[in-house]
Amino acid sequence: MRDAFLRKFNKNRFVLVILLVALVVAFSLTTRIALLVFSAASFDFTFRNLIGVITIGIFFDLVNASYFVLPLLVFLWLMPERVYQKKWNRVVLFSLFFLFTSVLLFNAAAEGFFWDEFNTRFNFIAVDYLVYTTEVIGNIRQSYPIEWIIVAILTLSFLVTYVLRNFILYTAPAPIPFRKRTPWFLSYLSIPMVSFFFVDSRLHHFSNNSYANELAGNGMYELFAAYRNNELDYDQFYPHLNEKQANQNIFSMLHSSVGDIAQPGTSSIIHKVKHSGPEKKLNVVLISVESLSASFLNSFGGDKNITPYLDSLSQHSLLFTNLYATGTRTVRGLEALSLAVPPTPGQSIVRRPNNEHLFTLANVFNEKGYESKFIYGGYGYFDNMSYFFENNGYTVVDRSALADEEIDYENIWGVADENLFTLALREIDATTSQNKLSFTHILTTSNHRPYTYPEGRINIPSHTGREGAVKYTDYAINKFLNDASRKDWYANTLFIIVADHCASSAGKTELPIEKYHIPMIIFSPGNIHSGKQDRLMSQIDIAPTILGLLNFSYTSKFFGYDIFTLPKGKERAFISTYQLLGYMKQDSLVILAPNKPAEVYLTGNKNEIVRNIPTRESASAIANEAITWYQGASNAFKDGALKN
Repeated sequence: MRDAFLRKFNKNRFVLVILLVALVVAFSLTTRIALLVFSAASFDFTFRNLIGVITIGIFFDLVNASYFVLPLLVFLWLMPERVYQKKWNRVVLFSLFFLFTSVLLFNAAAEGFFWDEFNTRFNFIAVDYLVYTTEVIGNIRQSYPIEWIIVAILTLSFLVTYVLRNFILYTAPAPIPFRKRTPWFLSYLSIPMVSFFFVDSRLHHFSNNSYANELAGNGMYELFAAYRNNELDYDQFYPHLNEKQANQNIFSMLHSSVGDIAQPGTSSIIHKVKHSGPEKKLNVVLISVESLSASFLNSFGGDKNITPYLDSLSQHSLLFTNLYATGTRTVRGLEALSLAVPPTPGQSIVRRPNNEHLFTLANVFNEKGYESKFIYGGYGYFDNMSYFFENNGYTVVDRSALADEEIDYENIWGVADENLFTLALREIDATTSQNKLSFTHILTTSNHRPYTYPEGRINIPSHTGREGAVKYTDYAINKFLNDASRKDWYANTLFIIVADHCASSAGKTELPIEKYHIPMIIFSPGNIHSGKQDRLMSQIDIAPTILGLLNFSYTSKFFGYDIFTLPKGKERAFISTYQLLGYMKQDSLVILAPNKPAEVYLTGNKNEIVRNIPTRESASAIANEAITWYQGASNAFKDGALKN
């Protein structure tokens, strides 16, 4: 009876396509439910959200399946009947299904790891990770029992294929000539073709809860969608003003705050920054700390005591309490710190083509007689960092500058932070010994999965989680400043400690403001007074603020402000993902998204979104400000205006 059912069900070989579609949907739905359970605490359990996650999710699973089964479809279409009927072809079919099942299970496992790290489906970060396979595979191997996971995937794939063996077997005796196979093939091919032109990721953004939107998507589909949209043209996808109006607005915004515009009324962003009195020729050490959320510090309300040194240091330093990162990745932080430009949609400028000879913080220091260096504990080719900094005024020093005996510990991302700082001390010594001033930008690596570091430094064992990695970096910074205090150049140095971005960007809203809140400490005894700076500030304001503290006058192309010369009421901040662009000012948040009008939200005392404001009257004014900044930054890079 079972055999009769199978023979009736398997009328022709293309039934295997339906079987594979069913597998894709089943694995995708199971993954979605597992991620929903994992994120239950942050998910908004309403009937609308649950129905949306399931129904929209299945729709995207089917769309993804229409692409996934194409190799099998082509195989079934082209395979001649005389070959398809061979007994050994059954082994080929079993092997294909084993391979497809393994890929689906591997994708499910990868989605779980990615969700655990970023609380999103695959996105542009996953696309970037496909480029740097050495670091990413090494990170996975050091973080998870990957060998056992692969064994489990292969075992489960075999079991699934074995269970389906009869469905696969009974397609072999069902002959279908090529002339009849072709209409089947062409009919099916129309489905992914229509999907390609009429379906995109915006369709699963149905809720105000970002977790619901992410769960309604399909990870494999999102991976390829992110690859297609890794760089977005602002003028094509985002709301914009006419060029004349945008230029006038940029002129007004920069001129009223930082100095004289060289060419008013044109597309030029050049402006003069002028300070009276002598310049302070201090060495500058800028430490951008990997994933240092403000919430880690007790000074910002943390209660885990994982930054004892930074908390102590902040009491004797200038502490910035209302600072926001521009993005969610290191390259976005490096872009903000070096270029002082709002984030542009898609990929960071650090990783884009034609990013050479731009106006950077190093250019200003170099013109003042400094030697500028970028020091990184890993290999600088990662994320295109070496190429970017080498072609924009910096000398790059990375992991390759350390001998093996100089390294206490390293993982796939780089050497332990204490070894990185030892390298930095050596490089600063080399510069100052030549009677040159030093500007040194140091990027740490230890606060990154797999969260490993030398044993015996702190009271949290290595490889136990992010809290230990944060505390170890705190330890390493303490050691660095203690070692630096014994150097001749120490008393004549400005130390800046700031995060590149937060540890997590996930929240119930698509742009959770608190997930961009980062700390900054400026420490220079005898040169900078301690205190607190509570004004709203963007990461792009750091470079001009540092130069302002040094009383430098210079010709600038920065979009950032010196917070100490900025008139009250002009404060604003930029936050972004690779598609969403946020603009914070006073009690409002503007969000710009592809192919949508600007949305304006009222924010509360804790920067939470309270409600939507119709984009008219006062709301339209702040929306136009947001558009001006982002349109101006995108056009400045595209048109070459950021070139030095």
